[in-house]
Amino acid sequence: MVELLLDYDGTLTAEELQVPEVARRSLVELAESILGADFGEVQAAYSSAARRVRASAHEYGWRVNGLLTSYADEGAFIFHTVALQTMLAEDEGYRQAVAAHFAGAEYDPVAACTNHLFHTHSAPVPVQFRPGAGEVLSRLLEEPGVEPVVVSSSLGDKVERNLACLGVGPVRVLGDTRQYEIDPDWHPPVPGGRWQVEADGDHVIDLRRRVYYEALARQMENGSRVAVVADTLSLPGALPMAMGIPFALLRTGYTPEWCAAYVRGHPMGAVLGSLDEVPEWGMRGS
Repeated sequence: MVELLLDYDGTLTAEELQVPEVARRSLVELAESILGADFGEVQAAYSSAARRVRASAHEYGWRVNGLLTSYADEGAFIFHTVALQTMLAEDEGYRQAVAAHFAGAEYDPVAACTNHLFHTHSAPVPVQFRPGAGEVLSRLLEEPGVEPVVVSSSLGDKVERNLACLGVGPVRVLGDTRQYEIDPDWHPPVPGGRWQVEADGDHVIDLRRRVYYEALARQMENGSRVAVVADTLSLPGALPMAMGIPFALLRTGYTPEWCAAYVRGHPMGAVLGSLDEVPEWGMRGS
């Protein structure tokens, strides 16, 4: 049995089409309820931060408790999150307002704020699935040797609700995998004992994602083989490959070449051009 773990946001969904509305809603809440600032001012600060991030993407990333969890150019939602974090972290007044609003949060205030904004404002935005998402899931559900499992760092209820729109039957959802959460006091038990990998001279990926590692390990406890399909590398892909788990990177319009090159050159990696290629890759045992 192959448990084929399919990332949700950006893999099954066209997240790049949802970002503008999620960003608008997030900036409205920031201005009105968190920063106490004029919306136009906040919008201008966000646009300025986004331009700087886009110009030097390898120098910016999604940080949680000060640790780099993904580079800015790896995904559409990731880029939006990094632009928000850059805007908030570089303005003293914004930092103070966020620290006061998210005092005592699980993560550092800026990361807690951007997590809150993403989960709050992505949930009500109508989902836009990638072409063929329903057909791919239906085909996988019909295969006796493959179980598709939809994986997300979001809570499972949002994912289950949206998947129901496809009308493909019950699909198991593995939620709250926290691929963005890095544990600096834990090293992954992977061959070679490495806790980071160098994708190229500009990109080093931290593998100390304990919650995600434990989620992957649980899927293999019954003897099943596991394979992962996702649209980004640092969050869902680098750790599985280090564990010896096959990983397929779904190439999208925003996929940077450095990610595709690293996955293509890895013995456990493959790059897929569309969701239509997923069933064949999964059914041949990945």
